[in-house]
Amino acid sequence: MIHGQRRLLSTISKKIAVPKASLFPPKEAKSREQRNAFKPEEWIARQPPPPSALKAFAHRIGLSDSLADPAVIQQVCIHPSFVAVHQAQRPNEPIPPSNGSLASVGNALLGLFATEYVHMTYPHLPTRVMKAVVSAYVGPLSCASVAQEMGAAQLLRWDRTPNGATRASLLHTEALSSIPRALTALIYQQRSLSSARKWTHDFFLSRTVDIRALIRFRDPKVALVDTVAKFGRERPISRLLRETGRLSNSPVFVVGIYSGTDKLGEGFGSSLKMAEYRAAEDSLHRLYLVQHPPEHSALPTTTFPSTPIFRFKGASETYTPGPMGQSEVNYGLSGRGGSTAGAGRQRLPGGVVYADEPESDRHRSK
Repeated sequence: MIHGQRRLLSTISKKIAVPKASLFPPKEAKSREQRNAFKPEEWIARQPPPPSALKAFAHRIGLSDSLADPAVIQQVCIHPSFVAVHQAQRPNEPIPPSNGSLASVGNALLGLFATEYVHMTYPHLPTRVMKAVVSAYVGPLSCASVAQEMGAAQLLRWDRTPNGATRASLLHTEALSSIPRALTALIYQQRSLSSARKWTHDFFLSRTVDIRALIRFRDPKVALVDTVAKFGRERPISRLLRETGRLSNSPVFVVGIYSGTDKLGEGFGSSLKMAEYRAAEDSLHRLYLVQHPPEHSALPTTTFPSTPIFRFKGASETYTPGPMGQSEVNYGLSGRGGSTAGAGRQRLPGGVVYADEPESDRHRSK
């Protein structure tokens, strides 16, 4: 039985193409002195993947035409941290090209495509929220997640570097995020800018990001007052719409905020103050999360011609710019936004504290 198993394993090993560098166990694992310091995970990450795996990766992501050469795919999957390890272990072999330059160009392209898409879709987003949304779309964690879904984790060659005086330690997520960035730059280099933009929209910008969770206000009531004034509308007034169980242990209040006859937002809560807070927050969300229809405008990068080599010779199609949103209101700082630091303690005019309200409920609403 044992002889049959050995014969079967020997036959399978002859039919499967395995690179010579991936023979296991290595010399470091056999030595008793180096056995304790040997780490199999890091050793596997340093081995070159077989050409069949590189070609399968190119077909899997739909880039078999642009990435026909396995050497190009291997360069995309080599992080710059691997170069020093390769020189130390194999000094007689040539230094493999890394994806450092490609990842830098790809990171700039991803940021460009994501910024113009977010700004056109949500023209009224505050600057800080827009940066957070762009990071959620094409940030390091998103790039690493896309690389995992592509199946590039097994092809990555990198080395974990410790903390230094001028740099932080390199983590697997950061090294893995360089692969989608390098792919974006490679598509831009070998095809065109429009192809790189389509690649970014298909793999990154087609995902769903909860933008509402990224918008937070220190005092939404004060921000709403300043925002409405900036748009030239009437000062917002909060009104109690519905209530139930005012004298019970679990009351519910529904408050709406109006600017003239227009209802801006609505909120509920177990106290009047909570309901007013949520109503002001809902009003700001309805403004900042307004989506501009994509068919009514074009992205700025669509004006560049679709040529393999980037040479600007004029707009390739008619460009209709998107709307320019109002910048966010700075409040809580003296001399900015027309408000002072003490304005955050003011209530909306006419706001939900009534003269006939019982004293116990008045304390509960604060």
